[in-house]
Amino acid sequence: MHMTGRRKLIMLFTLGSILAGMGGLVAVAQPLYALFCQVTGYGGTTQVATIAPDAESARVVTVQFNADIASGMPWKFKPLQREVVLHVGEQRLAFYTATNTSDEPVLGSATFNVTPQKAGLYFSKVDCFCFEEQLLMPGETVEMPVTFFVDPDIEDDSNLDEVKTITLSYTFFNRGDEERDEYLRDNNQQLASRDSGAPVTN
Repeated sequence: MHMTGRRKLIMLFTLGSILAGMGGLVAVAQPLYALFCQVTGYGGTTQVATIAPDAESARVVTVQFNADIASGMPWKFKPLQREVVLHVGEQRLAFYTATNTSDEPVLGSATFNVTPQKAGLYFSKVDCFCFEEQLLMPGETVEMPVTFFVDPDIEDDSNLDEVKTITLSYTFFNRGDEERDEYLRDNNQQLASRDSGAPVTN
């Protein structure tokens, strides 16, 4: 049985609508997943805050720091302190350092999480280098700050009563030449004042 021209058009339109809908779902899936992780702390995803709480708790937590780089990332990346001890609700500042060991500019972005993962819901960053992409010129070394606190609401969650240590981990990825070149074009004036001959330090 042969389809009429009208039925063919209806079928093509229906298939096209389904494909467009699937494409739309793919486009929103990643940001929706990221939002879900942030709201729930799933996978150790940390929270974002504008200010630390006014009051500090007597409870003490040790925050340890970890640094990794993805394959193909020509950076040295490490925390400047192994750990800090703070009271719940207390805002603290820590630093990481990164060095571009290659002979060309590299644009990096950092993923992050905390362990144990269930602590992600209560670990809040006020400011962090991970909020933006980081461009390092050849041989350049930078110190990158992160300001954070452990939310006092952690004391109301009996599931975290045994948590004494939280590890904050970052992994830097190379964004690639195309995104780097676009970043350089968009930030040309700002980058003009930077010293492209900064020495490599350890």
